[in-house]
Amino acid sequence: MPLTNFVKDLAAAVTELETAGTAKGAEQVVVDVLKPTADRGARVLLQGHGDKQFIRMNSNSYLGLAMRDNIVAAEEAAAQKFGVGPGAVRFISGTYEPHVQLEKKLAAFHGREACMLTSAAYTSVLGVISTLATPETIILSDELNHNCIINAMKLARPKAKRIYKHLNMAEMEKQIQECVGQCECLLVITDGVFSMRGVYAPLKEMCAIVEKYNHNFPRDIVLIVDDSHGVGSMGDTGRGTEELCGAKGVDILVATLGKALGVNGGYICSRKEVIHFLREKNPFYIYTNPITPSEATAAMAGLDMLDSPEGKKIVAHLHAMTKKFEQGLVDLGYETIPSPHPVTPLMLRDTERTTRCVSFLRENGVLATGLNFPVVPKGDQSIRFQVCADHQAGDIDYVLGVLEKFKNV
Repeated sequence: MPLTNFVKDLAAAVTELETAGTAKGAEQVVVDVLKPTADRGARVLLQGHGDKQFIRMNSNSYLGLAMRDNIVAAEEAAAQKFGVGPGAVRFISGTYEPHVQLEKKLAAFHGREACMLTSAAYTSVLGVISTLATPETIILSDELNHNCIINAMKLARPKAKRIYKHLNMAEMEKQIQECVGQCECLLVITDGVFSMRGVYAPLKEMCAIVEKYNHNFPRDIVLIVDDSHGVGSMGDTGRGTEELCGAKGVDILVATLGKALGVNGGYICSRKEVIHFLREKNPFYIYTNPITPSEATAAMAGLDMLDSPEGKKIVAHLHAMTKKFEQGLVDLGYETIPSPHPVTPLMLRDTERTTRCVSFLRENGVLATGLNFPVVPKGDQSIRFQVCADHQAGDIDYVLGVLEKFKNV
């Protein structure tokens, strides 16, 4: 069939996005990566820009592990042994020794009984929420939770869905009180780190509130945290927002292998009974191929590095570079939102200025992400910078120097 009218409608929809300024636009294509050295971070070459080198201030690879020789070698050796794909879903014949070993290591790292790998943190969240919600469940979510949580709530079929104001613990507690007697189980869901601004949930306080009211629900309150941006980047040993907050009581922890650990895939940690149930009932696990055995092996190498004295040094360097960049913005007279997380927003609060700044940075070899209305509310227009552990002091000084020049443009 020609699909003439169908394609016309799709093209009109894309044009509408472009007119509104919400289209993603053409993707930049990385054609080469120059490895970091002792005095400067990695550089990337982009398609269409010849030999021009760019500093990535828009990467989730917070620990810079993806380019580490030992991790690359681990993946290569596993690919030689097991091949480049799993060949089946887990319950048929797609479970390999590295998958099982990695799950054990992740569970131990997070102090949990059990862990299950998934193809991505996004599908982890979709599977957990949609599988655990029942007609006698209410879901309670922070209003600025990630898109994966929003879509998981759309997919789920609970008795009700409720939203509390962003990081407002008094509002969260009030909503829990209102749910008493209305359901058997309450799922409370939050991001550990909110990725647009780098702010984090007060998990210790959340755990205390959940414990306070848990006895009012026949099937308990279940606290679910997606700490994909927190694991590896928060806390002295990289154990995430839980460690930073000193929190005890997160029931289900979701995180990713694709950010700080530098590989691919997601995972879920919890009590062994929870994980056993999810292996049997979660369709995003049952019907989706796992990450490759070689990816699992590379993730183990990354986790071993993180959970070592060298890993502590890497995390400490990340925190130092984050603090240096944040303080540099303040010293230049820019507005930012203080946080120990390496996502550091530059609040420009103007669409035209934000667009110009992103272009100016790119012209000067710096890649960063502009966030304009209507992606963010009017007045919240900003640039999201992401510091990584392979950034060195000279890299941070260079980016700050470009931003200083921009003030005079």
